[in-house]
Amino acid sequence: MADKRRVLIAGESWTVHSIHQKGFDSFTTTEYAEGVQWLRDALQAGGWEVTFQPSHVAATDFPFDAQALSAYDCVMLSDIGANTLLLHPDTFRKSQVLPNRLDAIRDYVRQGGGLVMIGGYLTFQGIDGKARYRGTAVEEALPVLMEANDDRVERPEGVAPRVAAKDHPIVRGLEASWPSLLGYNRFQAKADGTVVATAGEDPLIVAGSFGKGRSVAFASDCGPHWAPPPFVDWKGYAPLWQQIANWVAGD
Repeated sequence: MADKRRVLIAGESWTVHSIHQKGFDSFTTTEYAEGVQWLRDALQAGGWEVTFQPSHVAATDFPFDAQALSAYDCVMLSDIGANTLLLHPDTFRKSQVLPNRLDAIRDYVRQGGGLVMIGGYLTFQGIDGKARYRGTAVEEALPVLMEANDDRVERPEGVAPRVAAKDHPIVRGLEASWPSLLGYNRFQAKADGTVVATAGEDPLIVAGSFGKGRSVAFASDCGPHWAPPPFVDWKGYAPLWQQIANWVAGD
C-alpha cells in the first residue's frame, strides 16, 4: 500500500479574551477556538495525512529549514501572520539567532515542495496590514503580488466565485456555480500565474510554479466566517481542497 501524502497546516486558531462589565463589577473570560475542521476533514477524506499546528504551536514547532519541511508534500498557511513564524519565542524573549522560517518555506518550494496560502484576517497582508507577508520570501514563492496595506474585501452581501480556467486540474469536475463567499484578500496574479477562479473582479484562486515546486493562493477562507455554512457544506468543497493539495504536490 502506498504511503499517504502528508500535509502540514499551520494557523487556523485563535484565543478570545473578553471583559464582561456589569455595573460596578467586571470579570474576564478566555475562549480558545480552531477553524481547521472543514479543511482537515476534506483532506483526510482524500487520503491525506494531516499534521495541524495551531498558531501558538507553530510559533515554536514549525520547521526551521527546507529539509525538515520536505517531510511534507504540501504546506498550508491559513490565518497565521508572518510574525508568528519570524519571531520564535527564543528570538523574541532571549535574543537568540535562529533561521528565518519564511526563507525556509521559499526554499522548500524552490526545491520541489507545494505551498498553499489561504486567506483570512492574518494572511497575505490582512487586517490593518498586520499579516505582513508582502515583500517576504513567502510572497516570492507564491504566484501573486500582495497589496501594501489592509487587503480585505468585505462582501457581507455575498460574492459568487466563478471558474476562470475550467480545464485546470484544481477545478476539474466541479460545477460552474459555487456558493457565495463573504469576503477575501485582494491580490494580483503574477505574470506567470494562472487565475483559476475569481471572486467578483478579483482573483480567488491563482496557481503557479516556483523553481521545482508549485504554489496556490486562495484569497478567501477555508471556514467561517468568510466561507459560510453553504460553502463549507457544498459538495464541491472537499474535491476542491483535495485537488488544490494534489496539484501543488505535483499531480
